[in-house]
Amino acid sequence: MQPASTSLPPQKLPPQDGLAGRLWALLGSVMFGAMLVALAVYTLPSLVSDWRIHDTARPMAGGRVTEGSCSSKLVVNICDATLSFQTNSGAISRDVNYVFAGVQSGDYAVTVLADPTHPEWMTTDMAIERLWNRTITLLVIGGLLLSLTLAPAIALVRRLGNRGDAGTI
Repeated sequence: MQPASTSLPPQKLPPQDGLAGRLWALLGSVMFGAMLVALAVYTLPSLVSDWRIHDTARPMAGGRVTEGSCSSKLVVNICDATLSFQTNSGAISRDVNYVFAGVQSGDYAVTVLADPTHPEWMTTDMAIERLWNRTITLLVIGGLLLSLTLAPAIALVRRLGNRGDAGTI
């Protein structure tokens, strides 16, 4: 009886990165980068102004939510609202966007708040109560989107830089 052959079949190397791989990496970077920009444009301004007034915000007599909705994706809640307040010099309106973590348990009842010296920074009691939650959620989602934006671009640059070394072992 002869010993079993210990030779393995030849291994195939993955194909070299082609144009399709580069385009997918570029598309991924652009897509996640756009989501990161949207997060910064729509969510960050409300968060920053809420941090500025969180100690001085008071309920606004006559302040109201003219439009508002919340949706939940797994444990991430996204709320959009339009807040308004009538002043002697005219109506003030502000669109806000809140992103926070938690399990949604029904509708939210909110009170419109503002700093008396900055009524244009209207917010809601829900936003102030969840300020740390919103900040941490924004940092986590922003960090994830930043990683997903940069990782394909860095990998693409590394692959293009290593093409000159492909013939050497």
